[in-house]
Amino acid sequence: MRGMASLDSHIFDIPVARSSFAHRSLSSSVVLVALLALTTVSRAETPKASIELFTSQGCSSCPAADKLIGELGQDHSLVTMSLPVDLWDYLGWKDTLALKGHSKRQKAYAQMRNDQVYTPQVVVNGMVLVPGSDRAAIEQAIAQTDRETAAMQLPVKLTINGDKLTVEVSASTDGTGQGEVWLLPLIKKIPVAIERGENRGHTVTYNNVVRSWVKLGEWVGQAETYSLSIKDFQNSDFDSIVVLVQKGDPQTPGLMLGASSAALR
Repeated sequence: MRGMASLDSHIFDIPVARSSFAHRSLSSSVVLVALLALTTVSRAETPKASIELFTSQGCSSCPAADKLIGELGQDHSLVTMSLPVDLWDYLGWKDTLALKGHSKRQKAYAQMRNDQVYTPQVVVNGMVLVPGSDRAAIEQAIAQTDRETAAMQLPVKLTINGDKLTVEVSASTDGTGQGEVWLLPLIKKIPVAIERGENRGHTVTYNNVVRSWVKLGEWVGQAETYSLSIKDFQNSDFDSIVVLVQKGDPQTPGLMLGASSAALR
């Protein structure tokens, strides 16, 4: 049994709890009450794909992709995430949801795949980069990675009991493997009124927006269990959680081995 590991803030530039075991007070008692109202929630099925959308409030081509990621998120066989970036901040509107770590992650993907950085851009199962508003390309990438790789074959189980979160990562079939286990607090929907830049005058809704990254530990082929309190998170407005197990590291992101998601309220 392992507790929560600290975040590598140098990579993601996102402040979160640093102690693995210290319990901190939650900044919003409303969130705590909502979480305690949950008796037991468990997600054990293995989804077929993880979809990361790199988007920007300053990109006129992005709203179509933002809408599409919301539609794809209705499919429970997919783990969908919006990762806002600051790529277009210089055009006159600073993205209110962008995290520098997301921009670093997108660049790392492009370098690893010999591709370009653009928005909207989707990464499917950590391997294939496609335009974020192209549903057919996304579906093709899902089929391709399912056929040609071991993507999303590792079962990951999330269980929420009261304010306790348990993450169980299965062992590989041969007891070997390598990956990092990350927990991502998300907000399901965030409407943003954009006042300047290419999308000025429009209100865009962003879906499954990643608000921080917490590294739980390393996976080396053996079964692992992590247990932590929801109170250890500093961000009080998230309402769902994603767990990813991925080959490589933040500088060299690789194949997505497994993932799971759960709503908190």
